[in-house]
Amino acid sequence: MNQPEVILVTESDEAIGTMEKMEAHRRGLLHRAFSVFILNDAGDILLQQRALGKYHSPGLWTNACCSHQFPGETTPDAAHRRLKEEMGFDCPLEEIFAFTYRTAFDNGLIEHEFDHVLIGTYNGAIHPDSTEVNDYRYMSASQILELMEQEPDRFTSWFHLALPRVLKHLNMSVTTAGM
Repeated sequence: MNQPEVILVTESDEAIGTMEKMEAHRRGLLHRAFSVFILNDAGDILLQQRALGKYHSPGLWTNACCSHQFPGETTPDAAHRRLKEEMGFDCPLEEIFAFTYRTAFDNGLIEHEFDHVLIGTYNGAIHPDSTEVNDYRYMSASQILELMEQEPDRFTSWFHLALPRVLKHLNMSVTTAGM
């Protein structure tokens, strides 16, 4: 069975080729990705706990969904596709920023991603795919920040980097979010 390909990019997000996803992660090559943050009308942030069978970061808490764009797929199309696949719903999304990060995992894989961050609001039913999501919940930014301070290892590496920027975009202080 063919494995999905990711889009290899430069530091300025210029596409320079494609590679099978796991090979890109074994080699730690920079590739395009996205992270979706969802809030409800109360301003709470939707978190998902990654399924225990995920190839990296299993059981860790993170934003609503994240993944990779397929070659030829736009970031918004990819974000809507994965939000439906992982969480069982869709909603309007807006890209708010992008950043690059690199994380090496104990299993030898390396996430080196140019991560496009999108945000949306949703208040309806959630029907997660159990092969992708172990659990989910909405939490206030202040609750999340407190838990991240107490137990930082319960959250994905990219969530630690993206959340402060999302809160800044929402004009919430990282130290007083939700208070």
